[in-house]
Amino acid sequence: MSSLLFFFLLFSSLNVTYVAAARELTGAKENPFTPKAHLTRYWNMKISNNLPESHFLHSKASSPLKAADIANFSKLTTVLNNSKLLTLPLPPVLFNEYEFEYSEIELNFINCSSNRVNCSSNSSESEMEAGRFFRESNLKKGTVMPMPDITNKIPESTFLPRTTVNEIPFSSSKLSEMKKLFNASDNSAMERIIKEALRDCERKPNRGETKQCVASAEDMIDFATSVLGRDVALRKTENNKGSKQDILIGSVKRINGDKVTKAVSCHQKVYPYLLYYCHSVPDVAVYEADILDPKTNKKINHGVAICHLDTSSWFAGHQAFRTLGSGPGQIEVCHWIFEKDLIWTDGDK
Repeated sequence: MSSLLFFFLLFSSLNVTYVAAARELTGAKENPFTPKAHLTRYWNMKISNNLPESHFLHSKASSPLKAADIANFSKLTTVLNNSKLLTLPLPPVLFNEYEFEYSEIELNFINCSSNRVNCSSNSSESEMEAGRFFRESNLKKGTVMPMPDITNKIPESTFLPRTTVNEIPFSSSKLSEMKKLFNASDNSAMERIIKEALRDCERKPNRGETKQCVASAEDMIDFATSVLGRDVALRKTENNKGSKQDILIGSVKRINGDKVTKAVSCHQKVYPYLLYYCHSVPDVAVYEADILDPKTNKKINHGVAICHLDTSSWFAGHQAFRTLGSGPGQIEVCHWIFEKDLIWTDGDK
């Protein structure tokens, strides 16, 4: 759901109560920065290298509101929440079953990687598609290999301002408030969206994992730098071209050379506003590769892939082992970073 529609619906619902509530905000200090200017300033303050700011992250800081409106909206949210007046008249169905499946496949991969209790051994057609998992040896110039569907099927949305995120309830203990806020009736699609997000975000970390769900760009930057330090870079697959067809690997670069490193991977969740499930990923190698059309040798994409080098604690029934014909600890497992999913690594200029 776009941020424009989100805020349009929000302010439509607040039309009657806005004037009265805004009186309580008279004299409030406003944020002098636009969302994008604020993010650039925050990026430069938190990240120590001279690598360029992420264009993708910058684009997700866009907002249809002026800086003055954002400052007032953040405070207005508090006033109206305290008055139990804030409801969002969202459409009853925002996402179809395929979009739910996409999100569930990504989280099932995370769970299966290190915790068989949270892992489902059932395999859907999407999980079985060719090229979803591969070996590190495939990431060499000249390799022809199938690429799975890496398309992000979740509707477009943008981050909310951090001050706004902090005022919106997000906890199982506040489920009734969240349902009221998002106009989610019992057994509705919106209720399922809320419950699934809470389930994944409140799940206990797997062994050796650090995790956090983030709904603002600042929170994502803070989490990544808390795990990796301030010399970091944000990487992503450029687009979804090459999906469901054979691709030719062009030039390849392994980030940080031959060092085994860790990364922070962020997967987009189905939710009314932009929400990412971010978690630390130890013992990995991250690659960037040009992706070419094997028929024309023309570049069609620039992909990011991650190879999990230590699979000794993975569930033996993981789809990767069934696909590649091996077992836990015997091989590394690689996969592409899907379109609009993100991975943070060391800067590696």
